Amino acid sequence: MPLQTQFQRRTIETFVVYRELVVVMVPIAIATQALAEFGVIKAVSPWLAPAMQLFGLPPELALAWLTGLLVGMWGGIVVLFTLIPTLVLSSADMTVFSALLLLAHAIPVEQRIVARAGPNFWATSIIRIAGAIVFAALLHQLFAATGWLAQPMVPVWTPAAGEGGWLGFSYGLVKTLVVMLAVLLALSWAMELLRAAGILDLLYKALAPLFRLVGLRQEALPFTTVGLLLGISYGSGLMLAEVRRQPIEPRQIFLASVFMGFAHSLIEDTLVVVALGADLTTVLLGRLAFAIATTAALALFLERFSGAPIAPSDSASRS
Repeated sequence: MPLQTQFQRRTIETFVVYRELVVVMVPIAIATQALAEFGVIKAVSPWLAPAMQLFGLPPELALAWLTGLLVGMWGGIVVLFTLIPTLVLSSADMTVFSALLLLAHAIPVEQRIVARAGPNFWATSIIRIAGAIVFAALLHQLFAATGWLAQPMVPVWTPAAGEGGWLGFSYGLVKTLVVMLAVLLALSWAMELLRAAGILDLLYKALAPLFRLVGLRQEALPFTTVGLLLGISYGSGLMLAEVRRQPIEPRQIFLASVFMGFAHSLIEDTLVVVALGADLTTVLLGRLAFAIATTAALALFLERFSGAPIAPSDSASRS
């Protein structure tokens, strides 16, 4: 098939997927913003305050995590920095809180997007939140036992609150949707070029050992790689497109969704929290190691109870 025809087909597919993402994102984003504006999130957050003891964090940070959990990472970060003048946080505290945010944020929007490709919304949401709690609790125990990162946090950058209310929300939502369309189109075109040049096959071969550890086969590599580097929305968008182009085993989609939930947007999100005072090694390599170990354990669990190998050899999968 000529490259130009491939580009046209990819463009049409991308617009179809983008429309579905918008249909999912906009209503949920509006509903979540309404909860924040009407004080529901603030009213509920005290119920989470005791849980902050599990992470060695001040109870006031319950509001910041709940905001991040429902609204998104940036919402949680802005709330965090409105509280920081009244708190004394160490680098360990910031790293633990960043772990909570990185693994579990914007759950209503991101997991609903994932659900469009097949995985159950509640299952993937619970796994992702539970993973965030376990990872953050383990980090707290490590830091408390070793005294590592006990020095006061020193952020090199702090976020501006920006325009609040519905006006600021509307501007941010429109900007997000425009950027998402641009990125999805660029990704679909770039992947077609890389596939035509044979570079995509080389990339998949390089990443295959990593993904094989978590039970993923070759057909799951394109969208999982995108999700790993750029974020769930983009990875799930491509996953949705791939599911419609070719049959992909539901377990592969589920495992990819779980892995992306734990380790996504490794570039942007990591740089943001490191600039705010989190430890780079922990939030990058530690998070990736946790994602690999947890998803691999889940893959082995599914394989044990299903009786069929989740990630057979490449030759077996092609036969």
